[in-house]
Amino acid sequence: MSKNSPITICETIVAAGERALISLPIADLYTGTSLSMPVKVVNGKRRGPVLFVCAAIHGDELNGVEIIRRLLKLKSLRSLKGTLLAVPVVNIHGFLDQSRYLPDRRDLNRSFPGSPRGSIAARTADTFIKHVVAKSDCGIDLHTAAINRSNLPQIRANLADSETSKLAKLFGAPVIVDSTIRDGSLRACGVERGVPILVYEAGEALRFHEVSIRAGLRGVLNIMRHLGMLPPPRKAKAMVPVIADSTSWVRAPESGIVSRKVKLGARVVEGQRLASISDPLGEGEEGVIAPFDGIVIGRSTLPLAHEGDALFHVAAFKSVSRAEDKVEEFHARHTG
Repeated sequence: MSKNSPITICETIVAAGERALISLPIADLYTGTSLSMPVKVVNGKRRGPVLFVCAAIHGDELNGVEIIRRLLKLKSLRSLKGTLLAVPVVNIHGFLDQSRYLPDRRDLNRSFPGSPRGSIAARTADTFIKHVVAKSDCGIDLHTAAINRSNLPQIRANLADSETSKLAKLFGAPVIVDSTIRDGSLRACGVERGVPILVYEAGEALRFHEVSIRAGLRGVLNIMRHLGMLPPPRKAKAMVPVIADSTSWVRAPESGIVSRKVKLGARVVEGQRLASISDPLGEGEEGVIAPFDGIVIGRSTLPLAHEGDALFHVAAFKSVSRAEDKVEEFHARHTG
């Protein structure tokens, strides 16, 4: 195996076998306080691919921050082949404000590839693309559900791309959603540059969820081993995921207090009552009904709803019973 090459990030050269913490300048606070996006570069001694792992593109999504912190503490990185670019907090402004958005209320994940002369979101996106994505061969983008929602651990990926599809199946999440690429997203940017990017969705905003964190760390390591960046693991049965045929949000038929909700990961059947909605006096109760057989892969955590609010994200599968088995297998692996 040949010696790895140095990598240059924002004019800092990191030689083979070295680590460096690089601070990418971003927009200062209006107090004059300087801000920067931290990038930990681990450049292995031997040649291999360049992988970026990032989190907190939405500033209130914290599970990925902890996944990256645990990843960087692993002794196995001493034998790394290739280069790891770890960015635990992309949206620094949102992270400080405990907010999904940037100060201008823009969504960073709808602002790629960005512009050096655009909005604060566009400038942040441009910095990340130039100094991280453009240097990488593939990437893993760590997310949670939005505020007041929770997601079953899942991979969202463009399965039409063969390499992305292969990586998605190797990650080890119980469910894969063949997700449409949205304009302005990091994944869309990756497609344009030939950089396959997986999105890992698990847990809820502003909370650490231990099972989601453990599964996310294991998934990142699965990808690194597949890419030859880390030694192969001890023999273990691989988690074979199921791919959702389709997904749909079930919405509140009226406003009120939401009670008796089914749990995340639960199997549901068409016509089943997923929750009940009533007024604060408990009168006029209305059922929230499953439109088809499936698995609940996301749900609202609020006990309050306005008419039309998204309450349950249900995924349909060719075999719902097989999907149910995979969810149970997943929880057994990560809670033992």
